[in-house]
This record gives sequence, structure tokens and C-alpha cells, in this order.
Amino acid sequence: MEKANPLSWRSKLHNTIYESNTVAGKVFDVALLILIVSSIMVVMLDSIKSYHLRYGRIFYVMEWIFTGMFTLEYILRLISIKRPWRYVLSFFGFIDLLAIIPSYLSIFFGGAQSLLVLRALRLLRVFRIFKLTHFLTEMEFLKTALTTSLKKITIFMLVVLSLVIILGSIMYLVENGENGFISIPDSIYWAIVTITTVGYGDIAPVTPTGKFIASVMMFIGYGIIAVPTGIITTEMAIAVRARKHGHETCPGCGREGHDKDAVFCKFCGTLL
Repeated sequence: MEKANPLSWRSKLHNTIYESNTVAGKVFDVALLILIVSSIMVVMLDSIKSYHLRYGRIFYVMEWIFTGMFTLEYILRLISIKRPWRYVLSFFGFIDLLAIIPSYLSIFFGGAQSLLVLRALRLLRVFRIFKLTHFLTEMEFLKTALTTSLKKITIFMLVVLSLVIILGSIMYLVENGENGFISIPDSIYWAIVTITTVGYGDIAPVTPTGKFIASVMMFIGYGIIAVPTGIITTEMAIAVRARKHGHETCPGCGREGHDKDAVFCKFCGTLL
């Protein structure tokens, strides 16, 4: 496999779009960030009836300008890598497509009878906020940390679920099915609200025993909050150390996370 010419236009374009450690890459990222935030603000402002009536035409023109720019960005991302279909099928590729396709779909839905459809399509444009994930490449370790800690958190949540079912059932018996504890599901709902320290107050115990159990659950709730936080924090620290060795972006598929001594991309085989 031949090594790509670092001075070729495709390599320069790839470094500008996918890498953030160059001046051109930083300028591109900042410009894209401004476009994304601006487009989201336009959609939000256009949802305000008074603004829509007064500036609707301006918002419409701005929306198509943003759509054109995001379309150009999507095309450039495709032509700057050797295997564009991998990008199309990736999470980022799907989000980028979702950010532009509603505008084009709205062309085919005209007439007063489809105004509700048009409004739904405009709401889909808010999904451009997920394009901000492009600027979180340094935080990719968060995804890794959540994935590796999923099993531990799942077991922990099963323990918490068992706890609220048991305590909710006990509260149903203690409160004699009154004071809002009219059924075991309602009592479990109260247990969840209490143990998570949300405390809506729509259901509250009145018996001394019920208040004691509620107090114990409140203390347990504070301890429960710290457990998943500690699990994720530990996994994040491990992921950060591993992240330092795999930051280079593959010129073939645009993915990261390679080993420190990697020569080829572990996802598509392209020479790094």
C-alpha cells in the first residue's frame, strides 16, 4: 500500500477538515462552530410566532444559506477520505446528513395542507446541535468510559431497582394504602423520587414509621449518587491515559483511537 503524498490536495483537505492541530484546521473548526450555533439560533427564533411573522422571510433565506454551507462541508468530508462510505455509515456522517436533509425534503412538501409537516421538518434541523460532537474529539474518551463502565452501572442499577421495589412495598404496608400510597406501583414511584433526591412532594408519608423509612432512603440516596459517578470517573481516567496514544485521524475512514505504535488503521487498514 502506497503512502499518501502529504502535499496532495486531498491530504491538505483532510488535515483541514479532520485535524485540529493545524492553523487551517482550527480556523475550519471555529467557522463550523459559528455556523452550527447560528443555524440552531435561527431555528429557535423562527419558532417564536412574533419573530416568525416579522422576520420569517429572513430566517428562510438564512436557513438555505446554512444548508448550502453544511452541504458543501458534507461533500468535502466525503472527498477528503479514501473510503467515504465508511463516513456515511458512521455516527458523525449520519448526524451531518440529518442536519441538511430536512431542508431538501421540505421542497417536496408544499401547500397549506402540509404546513404541519414543514414545521416538523424544521424541528429536525435542531439536530444540528449534534454536529457539535465534531468539536469533542478530545473528549472521545467519554464514550469509551461510558461503554466500559456500562456493565458495572447496569448491575448497580439493578440493585437500586430491587431496593426501591422492596422499600416501596414496605411503605405501602406501613401507610396502610393511604396518603398517596394507594398501590404498590405508586409507592415504588415515591421510592424512586425519594432515593434519587428529587422529592416532588406529591406523595409523603405521615406515620412515624413511614417518616423514618423515608429518612433512611434520603441518606441512601446521597450515597447512591456517588457510586455511578465514581465508576465513570475511574473509567474516564483510564480512557484518558489510553487516549493520549491514539489521537491521529485515519486519512482513509476518518476514525481515531489507534495504538501508539500503529502503522495501519485498525478499522480500514489505511496507512497512517
